[in-house]
Amino acid sequence: MLHHVELNVSNLVESKSFYSKLLPLLGYSLFQEWEEGFSYKAGPTYLVFVQTEEKFLQIPYHRKETGLNHLAFHASSHAQVNEMTEKIKQLGARILYKDLHPYAGGPDYYAVFFEGPDRLKIEIVAPDETMSNA
Repeated sequence: MLHHVELNVSNLVESKSFYSKLLPLLGYSLFQEWEEGFSYKAGPTYLVFVQTEEKFLQIPYHRKETGLNHLAFHASSHAQVNEMTEKIKQLGARILYKDLHPYAGGPDYYAVFFEGPDRLKIEIVAPDETMSNA
């Protein structure tokens, strides 16, 4: 089981504003807060966001380079993915693969893909409802 993921962010204020609205909708609660960062926790797993040191800010994050590509979260249903899609739009985040939404991951994969601060790709995916209805 994953213990935690720590992400360096270029703008702590922007990241906190975004994730404090998104993560509670996914069942996460504020866990820790300090001058250089904050974290949100769900069960035993937590996400940590830390301000990138000034000397490392000159090279921006890009998910296609070596390192973290994206974060994917569970949704409880297709309806929750639809609700989250609307909330994500309200947050001003860019929905990815709009022309294929909500099946950008394939015909049996119901999800919303979007970009958070620093252009980090985030995904919220529903369980396969065809299996639960079988």
